[in-house]
Amino acid sequence: MSPSPSLSPHSPAVPAPTDIHWTDPARLAQFNAWFASVQASHGLDTSTLGLASADASFRRYFRVQGPSGTLVIMDAPPDKENSQPFVDIARLLRDAGLRAPEVLAWDAPHGFMLLTDLGALTMMQLMDARGDLNPTYSTTGQALSEPPLDLYLGAVDTLVQWQLASQPNVLPPYDHALLLRELELFPQWYIAAHRQVTLDAAQRKVLDDSFALLIQNNLSWPSVYVHRDFMPRNLMVPTTGLPPKLDATTLGVLDFQDAVYGPITYDIASLMRDAFLTWEENFCLDVTIRYWEKARKAGLPVGDDFGEFYRGVEWMGLQRHLKIAGIFARLTLRDGKPKYLADTPRFIHYIRSTCNRYMQLKPLLRLVENIEGIEAPNVFAFGRS
Repeated sequence: MSPSPSLSPHSPAVPAPTDIHWTDPARLAQFNAWFASVQASHGLDTSTLGLASADASFRRYFRVQGPSGTLVIMDAPPDKENSQPFVDIARLLRDAGLRAPEVLAWDAPHGFMLLTDLGALTMMQLMDARGDLNPTYSTTGQALSEPPLDLYLGAVDTLVQWQLASQPNVLPPYDHALLLRELELFPQWYIAAHRQVTLDAAQRKVLDDSFALLIQNNLSWPSVYVHRDFMPRNLMVPTTGLPPKLDATTLGVLDFQDAVYGPITYDIASLMRDAFLTWEENFCLDVTIRYWEKARKAGLPVGDDFGEFYRGVEWMGLQRHLKIAGIFARLTLRDGKPKYLADTPRFIHYIRSTCNRYMQLKPLLRLVENIEGIEAPNVFAFGRS
C-alpha cells in the first residue's frame, strides 16, 4: 500500500462533496424530510453534504458543514441495522473518558442520525501517509525504518482505559453460543460457499473438536468490555497535527456498535493481528508485552505470566480469523462486496501460523492446508508425536 500524496496528517478534515446515490426513492424522501428538519435546527450547510464512507455493513456515513465545524450523518436502514447499541455504547465510551461520537439527533424509526465528527483521518490512513505501511529494507533484508510504535502505544492506552470501565451485565455476553455461531461462519461461508468443499464426517469432527478447544480456552479468560473490531481503521487521529504523545483522550473510537462483554484477550488480538495489514512478529510481540504490562499495572485481569497470556491472545486471534474468513466470503458471495476476499491470504497465514505452534491445533492445520491445496512437507522428527 503506497502513501497517498494528497493525504497528510495536517490536511483539512472536510472532503470535497460527493454525489450520494439512493436506490430506494422512498428512503430518499425520508432522508430529505429528516435532513430538512435537522438542517434548520443545527444550521447545516446543505451545499457541503457529501459521502464520507461506507463500511462492510449496510451503514453509510455522510459529512456536512455545521456552524462550528463538520458533522457526520449516519444512514442505517432500520430493517437491516439496529442503531440502539451504537447510541448506548457511544455513551459508555464517552463516560469512560474516551473520544466517541455524540448523538445530536436521531430518527430511530427511519435510521438517520446526526453525530459529532471525530475527523477524517484514521490511524490506518496516517500510517499510510507517513510511509509506515511501506517499510524500507537493506539489501540483506534488515529493516531500515521503524514500525509506528507511537501510534500503537496510543491505541494501547485507549484500550486499557476502555477495559477499566468494564462492568458486568451492561453489554451482551461473549458467551459459548456467540463464539460458536461466529466460528460456524468459516465452514458455512468460507469452506462450503467460497471454496466449494464438502466436508466428510472425519473432517467435520476435526472442526468440531477444534472449535470446542478454542471456545474452552477463550472463555477461560476473565471478561471485560470488548470492542470486537479494535484496529487502526476504526481509530481516528487529530487532523490538526499529532500531539507529542498520544494517549487515551487523543484517539477517537468508531465502529463499536457490536461491543460485548467477553475475554480480555480479544481486543489486543484484534489490534495486533489486523484484518487488513500485517506486522512483523517481533513488533506484535513488543506491543502486546507493553499492553500486558500496562494492563497488569492498572489492575486488569491479564495474569502474571506473559507466556500464558500470549497463548490466550493467539488462540483468541485464531477464533477471530476463522470468523473473519467466513464473514469476508459472505460479503463477497451474498452482499456483492468482493474487495474483502483479497485479504484472504492474510487470514490463512494467521490461521496456519497459530495452528502450527500448538500440538492440539495440528489437526485443524492439516484440514486448512488440505482445503487450501497446500502440501506441507512430511518430516518425521525422532522423539516427537
